[in-house]
Amino acid sequence: MLLIRVNGGISLPERELEWHFMRASGPGGQNVNKVSTAVELRFDVARTRSFDSSVKSRLTRLAGNRMTADGVLVIQAQRFRSQTRNRDDALRRLVELVSHAAHAPKPRKPTAPSLAARRRRVDEKKKRAGVKKRRGTVRDLD
Repeated sequence: MLLIRVNGGISLPERELEWHFMRASGPGGQNVNKVSTAVELRFDVARTRSFDSSVKSRLTRLAGNRMTADGVLVIQAQRFRSQTRNRDDALRRLVELVSHAAHAPKPRKPTAPSLAARRRRVDEKKKRAGVKKRRGTVRDLD
């Protein structure tokens, strides 16, 4: 069994990846109508045991419309003219996505402004109020 290493704690078994090859649109020279160079990589996120449910939920959120209703992540690659390079590109994008989902976001700690920051804010407000107050109407001295 071949494992694709994502990071220290996560590796994806290659047997969980499903590859489909089709003809790509765009440039391809003489091969464009003969060779299936475009790649579609399918990875069943819902059924994998490679990572826990928190990573699965973050991956589902990150994948967006690339995720099917059945929980299958679909990555299409057709940037390159060769099937091998497109296959590598699709795999690289899957690894990046899973790696990004593996990092749990840091919980936000609510903070309050410091006393000095509050004083600066009040001083600035007083200064601004003074500027506006001095903008009175001009009166005739006659």
